Order: sequence, then structure tokens, then C-alpha cells
Amino acid sequence: MPFGTWWRGTPLPDLSPLRTFSARISTDTQLITRLANLSKPEIDDRFQTGKHLYIAFISEVPVAYGWVATREVNFPHFQFSFTIPSRNCYLWDFLTLPEWRGRGIYPHLLQTIIRQEPLVDRFWIGYEPGNEASASGIRKAGFQVVTDFVIAEGRISGLTLFDSSECAQASADFFNLPIVARTGP
Repeated sequence: MPFGTWWRGTPLPDLSPLRTFSARISTDTQLITRLANLSKPEIDDRFQTGKHLYIAFISEVPVAYGWVATREVNFPHFQFSFTIPSRNCYLWDFLTLPEWRGRGIYPHLLQTIIRQEPLVDRFWIGYEPGNEASASGIRKAGFQVVTDFVIAEGRISGLTLFDSSECAQASADFFNLPIVARTGP
């Protein structure tokens, strides 16, 4: 699973304007249940473990969402979890509703989260291998893709760095994993 990062102070690229776009934190359990197809106990668990949800709107119609984790992340499929360092966050479980895809909503939502989270200096986000739409949206928003998990025997065992940048090096500290391979310059 490749991961990108954006650090406070890095310029954000200009995006084509989206008329009537807005995004904000939501605690509306009924709306979240409908959009994200999560049960109330699942939503409550996310809130109780320091996660919060942003919903994107076009003309006040909900069109996309994404979660922000500030304390811990768990990848149960890979038997891996980690604590998020101070002033960092992990962005995850994003979805643009099918009828709204292809309009640039995802990068706008990511940049809105960056702008509305002033206590966070480093943002991290991953995407499924082969999900080019997600990879493209992440890059358009200004994230630099720097690392990938190394998976051995069904478990996350380390990281492959895509370059030797400070951001790539910092991914080892963020995920608390060893660097096992490097590609690129």
C-alpha cells in the first residue's frame, strides 16, 4: 500500500475551482451511517478512539467523506497497528459517491482538511495498489508519495522508500517500521 505525505509549509497546488464546494467535520451519526455504510457502534468506536470525519458537499448535498485519525491506526488484516506521533495525522477511509466521481472533489476535500487542521504539521495517506484514481487525487492535492509497506507472510514487516527525501525517511518513524528497501534516487 503506497503512502503519501504533506507537511505544513509545503505549498499546496492550485486546484480548479468547484462552485458551491464545502467540507466540514460531521458528527451526524445518521448521515454518516447512510454515507459510509457503517453501524452506529462502528461510528461511536471511531469517535471514541480519536477519529473524526469530514464530509464534502456540493450545494449542501453530501458527495464525499474521509476520516482523520490522530491517536492510533489499526490494519487488522495485516495484524499491524501503530500510535500516531504528536502533530501528525493519518487520513483514511475516503469515498466520493459514484455519481460525483471525476469532478475533482477528492483533492479539494484533502486540501480542506489540511487547511482546517492547524495543529497538524504532517499528514499521511495511503491508497490501495492499482487504485489510480485515488493515487491521482492524492498527488493533485499536493501529497508526495514516498513509501510502501513491505508485506511478508501476510504481515507488514517494513517499508520500501521511493526516494531519499526527509519525508520518505520520516515515514519509518511515523509507522514505527524498519526501512528494508529503497527505490529511486
